[in-house]
Order: sequence, then structure tokens, then C-alpha cells
Amino acid sequence: MEYPIHLPVFEPGHPLYLQLYQHLAREIQQGRPGPGKKLPSKRRLCALLGVSMSTVEGAYSLLLAEGYVKSLPRSGYVAAQLHDVPVQAVPDLPAPTPPPSQWRYDCSTSAVDTSVFPFSSWARINKDSVYQNPGLLQPGHPQGDQPLRVALAGLLAQYRGVRCSPEQIVVGAGTDYLLSLLLQLFPQGSAVALEDPGYPTAWQAVERHGHRPISIPVDASGMCPRELEQSEAVLAYVTPSHQFPLGVTMPVERRSRLLRWAAQREGRYVLEDDYDSEFRYASRPIPALQGLDAGGRVIYLGTFSRSIAPAIRVAYLILPPELLARYRRVFPQSACTVSRFEQETLRQFLVQGLYSRHLRRSGNRYRRKCSILTQALARFPHLSLSGQGAGLHFLLTAPHLTEGEMVARAARSGIRVSPLSRYCHQVPPPPSTVVVGYAGLPLEQLEECANLLGQALDPVTPLPEGAHPNE
Repeated sequence: MEYPIHLPVFEPGHPLYLQLYQHLAREIQQGRPGPGKKLPSKRRLCALLGVSMSTVEGAYSLLLAEGYVKSLPRSGYVAAQLHDVPVQAVPDLPAPTPPPSQWRYDCSTSAVDTSVFPFSSWARINKDSVYQNPGLLQPGHPQGDQPLRVALAGLLAQYRGVRCSPEQIVVGAGTDYLLSLLLQLFPQGSAVALEDPGYPTAWQAVERHGHRPISIPVDASGMCPRELEQSEAVLAYVTPSHQFPLGVTMPVERRSRLLRWAAQREGRYVLEDDYDSEFRYASRPIPALQGLDAGGRVIYLGTFSRSIAPAIRVAYLILPPELLARYRRVFPQSACTVSRFEQETLRQFLVQGLYSRHLRRSGNRYRRKCSILTQALARFPHLSLSGQGAGLHFLLTAPHLTEGEMVARAARSGIRVSPLSRYCHQVPPPPSTVVVGYAGLPLEQLEECANLLGQALDPVTPLPEGAHPNE
């Protein structure tokens, strides 16, 4: 029988999964529940607390790793036997980290330009959805409301060449959440091929779900097929439209080879994360890999976090028929993690043509930002750029400096850039290269940002006193 836990009171400013972990650890230390007693299932805890599955999974993963709970077949999580563990053994929550005030220019890759967000249109549609659709207060379809999935299928067919029915679409609160669901459809210990360099969160998700990440190098055409074919992977995670972080686009020959790899053995799949596919400046958008798939081997993952805003938290997964059947067996009673009012607002935004208009406006804005920043940096002969033809970031190389020196010099000038090595796992990073995001930078300050960055990385300028190459 499940233990009726004392519900925690969450405080703002701290990660929810860490607060939940701390609360449950203290409960177990104090004998609530006792050794061998069952804890609530992950799904029940989500319902009790009103939090996402990733929050609960993060807390339970920490408890499992530190020995507070055990995972038993067909029993879920049970409290472990503790021997005089002091309450102080649970670490206190760190103080909330304030926004880094030293950054005059934050060139991270997570921001978007909020000035182009369609505030009035979104607010109007949202208000109408609340007042005109009382039925949205009732539970919806676990994969997301049918009208939204119909609109998504039409949008993706028109703009990305994706071929799917609305029944294949699963809507969820962010790509990390949907990736977590997907990984649970594969047998424990499955080998998953990941781009290297690539998304750190994807690597963490694979390991967290008990699978085996396999590093596959990325060349000028994307994930290297020879290394993939020699691996034991059953799932290959790729970003073919705009590889993160290198920014390369996978040509059709490489895409075809990926599809052949998947078709050669039963149970193999390619996960296409269509990252930043909406923004291309040197050519028209390239159709999705999924549209080339005739054998049901491509899983498609997309999001509105970049094209609209990260806070919207609406992403979608398109499952091939075989995996869709498996999903419905594994998650028969799952609930959609996106508010039905948010779903209806997004649907209206799509069908009224407002999304297309917004995409043109934001694309023009980002194209202009990219042009201003890259042209200003091109005036510094000691720097070279790559990957600026698409997306919302590019790579900056200064051959005369180490990567650490580049990060430190930029920081001393109040500019935040990301070391490329942060995204490398088993392959050595290209030397002297950092990742520069520009979406969140004010348009009128791009020239000054470029000049400061170029001067900071000047080969004749010594490293400022007090700067450390690895800071």
C-alpha cells in the first residue's frame, strides 16, 4: 500500500526536483515511511503535487542514487533501511543564484527576442479561449487535444514536409519531457547514438533512464555514418536541419544513409530533433528528414520554444505507428502536461495565420541581427566565424588563443560566451572556439557588443589582470 506522504511546500527560486528530493529524504530519515514501505508512484506523485514527470523523476533519481529508496520489480520505489542517518545529512538547498549582473551582453543560446512576441494577439486569443470554451476545464486527450494535433499536422506538412496523421502526435510540456517519455519506450540498457558535440541534456536523459549513450562524431555533414553503423545503437538522436552546436546541415545523401541504417535491422529508429529549422538566412528551409522516411523509422521532435517563446512550453513528438502502439501500452492513463487553454490559444494562433506572420517577422529580425553582428566581427582579421547561415547562434574562432582564454577575455569585457567544449563528451573539441548566441541581444547594441568582443580577443592585447583562462 502506498504511503500517504506529507506534501511539501515549494518555495520560489529553487529547483522543484531538488526541493522534492530534500523533503522525501527527510521524511525517510524520520521513519515516514518505514523501511520497505512503498512510496507513491511517479504518476501519482505528479497528480498530488501538480508537478511535471521530469520533476518527480529527478527527485527519485537522486533518492535512488543516494540509497534512500530502492527500486523493486512490480513494486516501484520503497524506502531503504537507514542506520542512524542524521537529519543534517540531507544537504541544504543552495541560495538562489541571482542573474549574473556582470554580463553587459549575454551571448548564451537559450534567449529569444521578446520584442517580437505578439503580445496583443496572444492575449486576445487566450482571453477568448478562457471565456468561450468552458469545456476546456474538463480533462482532455492524453496526447493533446485533437483540434491542436490536426492543426499541427497541417502546419508541419506545409512548412516541413512532414507526413503524419494527428493520431501520431503527442503534445507535451517541452522537448526534455517528451524525450523522457520516448526513452521509456525502449528496453532498459538500450544503446543510444548521440551527436558529439551535442545537447548535454540529451546525454543526461539517456543515462537517467538507464540507457547507454554512444558518442558519434559530427563532421561537415552531420553525424558520421561509419561510426554509427559500427555501433550497437538502436536509436540515433540527430539534429539534421541545424546541428547543435556546430551549425552544419545534413545533406540528402547523409540523410538517406541514416534511413538505410535504421531499415537494416528491426527495432532501429532515428530521432529527428528539428532544432532551429525555422530560421535559415542563406537558403530556403530544408524539408525534414521525416518526410523522406517510407518505412516508419523516423521519430520527429519539435517545439515552439524558439519560434515563439521558451515559456510557452509546448513541444510535440511524432511517433511511427509501431512506437505509437507501444506508447499507448506503456502510458495508457497518461495526461497531457500542457494546459488545454494554452493548447487552444496555440491552435487559434496557428489556424488564424498569426504564427506564419510572426515567423516571417521574427525571422527577418534574427536575419538582421545575425548580419549586423557577423559583419562587425568580420572587421577583426584575427577572428573567423562559422555556422552563421541558420539558427540563432554561430561559432567564433580565435586561433591565437585557447578556448579558456577566449571565455575569460570576453568575461572581463562583460560578455558571456559559451566554450564549445561544454558540448563535447568523448571527442576533443575544435580548438580555440566558442559558441555565440545573439537572439536576446538588443538590436541597437550589436555593433558595440561586436567591437568589445573583437577587441577583447585581439592577439596583441594581454589577458587582463585577474582573468583566468578557465573561468
